[in-house]
Amino acid sequence: MRILQISTYDKGGGAEAIAWQLFDQYRRRGHHSLLAVGEKLGDDPQVIRLSDVETGKALDSSLTNLGNWLAPYEGRIRGVWRMRRWLQTYVARPHNWWQTRMGRESFNFPESWRILDLIPDRPDIIHCHNLHGGWLPRGGYFDLNALPWLSRKIPTMMTLHDTWMLSGHCAYTLGCDRWKTGCGHCPDLSIYPAIARDATTTNWRHKRDIYADSRVYLATPSRWLMRQVEQSMLAPAIVEGRVIPNGVDSTVYKPGSKQQAREALGLSQQDMVLLFVANAAKSNVFKDYRTIEQCALQVATRYSSRRITVIVLGDCGDPIPYKNGEIRFVPFQRDKQITAQYYQSTDVYMHAAKSDTFPNTVLEALACGCPVVATAIDGIPEQIEEGRSGFLVPAGDAEAMAGRVLQLLSNERLRATMGTTAAEIASRSFSMQRQVQTYLDWYEQILSSSQLTGRHVHAC
Repeated sequence: MRILQISTYDKGGGAEAIAWQLFDQYRRRGHHSLLAVGEKLGDDPQVIRLSDVETGKALDSSLTNLGNWLAPYEGRIRGVWRMRRWLQTYVARPHNWWQTRMGRESFNFPESWRILDLIPDRPDIIHCHNLHGGWLPRGGYFDLNALPWLSRKIPTMMTLHDTWMLSGHCAYTLGCDRWKTGCGHCPDLSIYPAIARDATTTNWRHKRDIYADSRVYLATPSRWLMRQVEQSMLAPAIVEGRVIPNGVDSTVYKPGSKQQAREALGLSQQDMVLLFVANAAKSNVFKDYRTIEQCALQVATRYSSRRITVIVLGDCGDPIPYKNGEIRFVPFQRDKQITAQYYQSTDVYMHAAKSDTFPNTVLEALACGCPVVATAIDGIPEQIEEGRSGFLVPAGDAEAMAGRVLQLLSNERLRATMGTTAAEIASRSFSMQRQVQTYLDWYEQILSSSQLTGRHVHAC
């Protein structure tokens, strides 16, 4: 098959990691697999930056090229990200800047309409992941208005990783139900992707009108998110919907020697190690670092047998010492083998969130044989078998989380049993190979159905 996926980045965590994993596995199985992205961070020739296919004005092209040239310096030279955003959003695309100032989600990315030119032979199927891109220098990368045209040309699948497609601006609604009836009077415009003014009703209606003329196949990683979709303005656009859990790469994330992992990472063999993994953990509005911190302090106070080291992977900062231990911050690791070593070195994985669709980090911890104590929010309860692979606690309840962590730290046999069960469940229910094969089988069914009914027959 010729499979074209669309994603925000080629490298990253969360949704980007899932898109890349599918892209890479498809070509390993002999399919013609391409990945179109808003921002290309690697050098894989099968990954195409969408802005590279644009044939706009010379000024726009020049500024895009300058922005692309500056890309490798992001994170290494202060101010580069702001410079790129200024060049590619405010100077090259003043219309987008004005729309942003008015609180409207801008979809002015004409390259989206030339996406089929990426492959000499038209793709058999298009698979979209996150279509928003608030962290991109241009503030986005995909024209949602192209969705009806695209879905009429070629069978189009979408995997939702958050609720942005259902709302007037936010990636997670955090308990607000206005998205069900049209948004407006938004309680928090700062939620990613943030907007300057409350045009959420306009944005919501715009998306509704786009979906009314679209026909898509839709997947969600959790039943929770599918239930949200069924109550949304996206529902009429769905030809067929399926719940396909995210998969974890068992060649990387697997049980390993705790002693060897700690030696490699420079961690004490005597400490009890707790782990929390999240991008920008301390400032991430969708995670709940405060609960993690309070839990750590309570555990350290009540557990005196051994020193407690809490590792927060995905953020920077000075260590926070406390009685009988410390909280240590470790920057995001692009090398998955190193990330796996952190899981393998851990006694208990903690995951606190205010909203989370189906976090990869929980799956990775389970696959590495870590018992998990996590917030019972959104799709997380679908990942953990209560009392077998971990424990679920109420959202924001640091005391309940600390109680479960202490229960595991105080019972080595329970930790070992839960860890073994966690790895078995991850292998059985959340394997990467299972996820990949499920999507490929669905693609085949869609293409066969299209040929039989005559729909999209020119694309096959």
